[in-house]
Amino acid sequence: MSPSTMAAAKKKPDTPKGAAKSDPALNMELLHSMLLQRRFEERTAEAYALGKIGGFCHLYIGQEAVSTGSLSLLRPDDYVITTYRDHGQALARGMTPRAVMAELFGRQDGCSKGKGGSMHMFDRNLNFLGGHGIVGGHVPVAAGVGFAIKYRGGDQVIICFMGESVVNTGAFHEALNMAGLWKLPCVFIIENNRYGMGTALERASAIHDIYERGAAYNMRRAQCDGQDVFAVREAVGEAIELARKEQAPTLLEVRTYRFMGHSMSDAVSGTYRTKAELEEYMKRDPIVLLRTRMQENGELTDEQLAKMDEDIKAQVQDAWDFADASPELPAEALYEDVYADTHT
Repeated sequence: MSPSTMAAAKKKPDTPKGAAKSDPALNMELLHSMLLQRRFEERTAEAYALGKIGGFCHLYIGQEAVSTGSLSLLRPDDYVITTYRDHGQALARGMTPRAVMAELFGRQDGCSKGKGGSMHMFDRNLNFLGGHGIVGGHVPVAAGVGFAIKYRGGDQVIICFMGESVVNTGAFHEALNMAGLWKLPCVFIIENNRYGMGTALERASAIHDIYERGAAYNMRRAQCDGQDVFAVREAVGEAIELARKEQAPTLLEVRTYRFMGHSMSDAVSGTYRTKAELEEYMKRDPIVLLRTRMQENGELTDEQLAKMDEDIKAQVQDAWDFADASPELPAEALYEDVYADTHT
């Protein structure tokens, strides 16, 4: 890790974002959302190890402040589209743990009837548009949704999550050029967790402040601390307001860190990062930062935290049991949902 990167990892804001306008009820909701994602992903790792989940599986542990901070600001009629690291974001958007776990188990009661699996969470009722497995392939789709919003005269926005490795793909540049040229209500969020699979950002990008790439498209751009849920809310809130009022896009780099490996194939750290680096970043666990702040402000007692954790664990166990009991798809289901019926 470079000295500047290490310094950024160690640095803590003197005053947490939003500290002057603390809202205990909101803070409790944010904590619940992040803790639900964490406990869900921990059981997902367990289920994968037991062979209940097949295929690829990418955990969100360590990045919960990004999903929670961003999606807590959206209206129900806004849109979300994301990459294959999508379980936490689906939960943060309001998808039930049962629907997510059943999808992971490949069962009929999953959000995509068990056909999408880990990388393809989808819920039309929540305007949660996936879950996309091709790196960068969903960014033009986000621009298309932004165009549709503008064409229809609406004031919705779309949040498009992506990893930092996406910025080196052609689809990223083409889509952002269109969004900048046509002034589309898109909030492009780069979840910079430092590694595209096992390749460090410094080895893959000519510039390290990758939000500056937005300058090429005459687009508003910014950067924020992805471990501080209030910093995320402030930065994303500004971008959403711009998109709603002026139908203008923003490229936001959210600096975060995944505590697990890229996928279950390198479940912890692999060989591309050191134990010391991982331990340093884990000192800024987003859940611990929020919990500590709430406790210091007298908004959370140990008893309340223990009760919340107990209830969430029970909810996740219920999701596991529900998924286990859900039927597998019959073979003929392979031929369903392949073509759209255009005659109705």
